[in-house]
Amino acid sequence: MSKDQFVGAGLMAVSIIVIIVYLWLLFLPPIGWVPMLVLEITAAVAVVGVLGVLGWIGYTLATTPPPKPIEEIEKELEGELKKLEKEVPGEVPSETKSVSGESGSTTSSSGSGDSGKGE
Repeated sequence: MSKDQFVGAGLMAVSIIVIIVYLWLLFLPPIGWVPMLVLEITAAVAVVGVLGVLGWIGYTLATTPPPKPIEEIEKELEGELKKLEKEVPGEVPSETKSVSGESGSTTSSSGSGDSGKGE
């Protein structure tokens, strides 16, 4: 048995044991007030868990910097395209042409630029 299988079997066994103890405390309690306490703990854990995840999402949204505007990214790509054109005059990769917004054919010199019409 590999380590992952062992951990998986352990998690499954612990889950089954906790389910059995939970149901026993809820439906066959040793003391009369235990079911109410079990339900209160369950509700508290559920609410704290959901609100904790919601708070984490809010924190992440509040602290993550906004993405660059599309215009700025396009300018960077155009600059890289011009740099590539200077390095290899007359030969521009088809992917770069289509990204920079130029219209026209985007077929490459290898002839693999299929128009996608199923010809």
